[in-house]
Amino acid sequence: MDYVAALFPPAVMAVAFTALIVTIVRSQGGANKYKEDAAVDAAIAARESRSPVDPS
Repeated sequence: MDYVAALFPPAVMAVAFTALIVTIVRSQGGANKYKEDAAVDAAIAARESRSPVDPS
């Protein structure tokens, strides 16, 4: 029975890692992508408008 105890944690971690990757892939794209892109673009524009650019 020691082999079951030895293999259980890696198997659980493999399942959890697979679930994490599936969740990340599913959350990419679609309507959420445009919301996230717009939020990032707004944050970049706000930061650029606050800090003056030194041309030298």
